[in-house]
Amino acid sequence: MTRHTTRTLLAAGALLVTGALALTGCGGSSFDEPAASGGSAGDLTSSSDALSILIGSSGDAETKAVQDAVAAWSAKSGVDATVQVANDLPQQLSQGFAAGSPPDLFYLSTDAIAGYASNGSLKAYGDQLANKDDFYPSLVQNFTVDDQFYCAPKDFSTLGLVINTDMWAAAGLTDADIPTTWDQLSAVATKLTGNGHVGLAFGAEYQRVGSFMAQAGGGMVVDGKAAADSQQNIDALTYVKTHLNDGSFAFASDVGAGWGGEAFGTQKAAMVIEGNWITGAMTNDYPDIKYAVAQLPEGPGGQGTLQFTNCWGMAADSPNQKAALDLVEYLTSTDQQLAFSKAFGPMPSIQSAADAWKSANPDLSAFLDGATYAQFPPNEAGAADVITDFNSQLESLKSGDPKAILSSVQSNLQAIVG
Repeated sequence: MTRHTTRTLLAAGALLVTGALALTGCGGSSFDEPAASGGSAGDLTSSSDALSILIGSSGDAETKAVQDAVAAWSAKSGVDATVQVANDLPQQLSQGFAAGSPPDLFYLSTDAIAGYASNGSLKAYGDQLANKDDFYPSLVQNFTVDDQFYCAPKDFSTLGLVINTDMWAAAGLTDADIPTTWDQLSAVATKLTGNGHVGLAFGAEYQRVGSFMAQAGGGMVVDGKAAADSQQNIDALTYVKTHLNDGSFAFASDVGAGWGGEAFGTQKAAMVIEGNWITGAMTNDYPDIKYAVAQLPEGPGGQGTLQFTNCWGMAADSPNQKAALDLVEYLTSTDQQLAFSKAFGPMPSIQSAADAWKSANPDLSAFLDGATYAQFPPNEAGAADVITDFNSQLESLKSGDPKAILSSVQSNLQAIVG
C-alpha cells in the first residue's frame, strides 16, 4: 500500500481541493423483480435530429462545465444539442420513457441500469466506443448487464479515510501512525476519541459500512451469487459493532450530523470514511479545517473500498445514436474528463487520465489509488430496495446481531440474484 503521498500531506497539514462530485441516486424495484435481459448493440440510428441531454447536477460549476463541453462539441460536429438539468433525475427520466420521449443521453446510475435494460429502454453501445478499453475494468462491470457493456462511465469516486490533521497532531500521532490495518485503525480511533469528538464516524449505511465488508474479504455478491451472510461479512459488522459500543466509532447521525462530511466539518469526528465529493463541502462550508486523505486500512481479507459512478445512458429510441456516441466519446476523452475534474471535482473514468489527474490533485491521490481494488454495489434490478432495507437495519447495529441482519439481507438478495 502506497503511503508516501499521504504522509507528505499530514506533514503539510492542509489539503487544497476544488469542486464536488455529484452522484445521482435512483430507486430500484421490488425484491422479486426478474433479472434483466438487456438488448443487443446492433447498428446505430442516424438522422439530422438535435440531441437532448438530461443530467443531474451538483451545482452551477457542473452545469456550466457540461453545457460548455456539449456546446463545444456541437460547434465542431454541426449537430445541435441542448442540456437540461433535472430537478429529480430518476423521476424525470422515468417520465420521459413512459411518455415515449426520453432524452437521447442522460446520467444513469448503477442501481437503475438493470431495470431499464430489461425493458428495452437502453441502447447497449459500450462495445462500439473507440475508447472502451481505456475505462477502468470495474467501471465497465458496473454497467454490464447480461454480458453486454451498455454505457460509458462518465466519472467515478471511491471511499477513503479523511483525517483532521490538527486533531491528529494534538493526539500525539505522527505520519508513521497512519493506519494500514484494522488493529491500527482501532488504536488511532481510540486515541482520537475525546474532547467532544469521536475517533471515526461514517454513515449508517451499506455505502460506507460495506467498505469493511470488502476489507474482510466479503461483499454483497461474489461470483454472481448472493453472499451477504458470509462469515467475512459477519466479521466485518462485528468489528464495526465492537467499536460503536466502545465509543471510538460512531454513525454520523449519532453525533448529530446528516452525513460524514458534516460530522467531520463540525469537528465531531477526527476521521471519517467518505468519498472525494467531501472536498467540495470542505472548501465551501468548512474552509478552515485542515485535513488529509489516506487509503482505507486493510482488513483480514486485504485492501477494500467501494466505488460509485454514473454512466452516459443512451435511449434505445434515440433517432440519432451515431451523433450521441460521438458526443459520449468526446465527453469521456482524456482532455474533457480532466477539464470536468478541474471544474467540479470528479475522478476520470479512463486509465489514461490517471497520471495527469494525480499530478493536478496530489493531495487526493489516495482516492484514485483505491480504483484498483474497489468493489461496486450490486447493480441487479431490485438491488436498491435490498440496500435500502439493509441500511434501515444497520441503524441499530450497535445493539443488533450482525448474523441476523445479514441473514435477512441474504434472503432479500437471493430473491433477485440467486
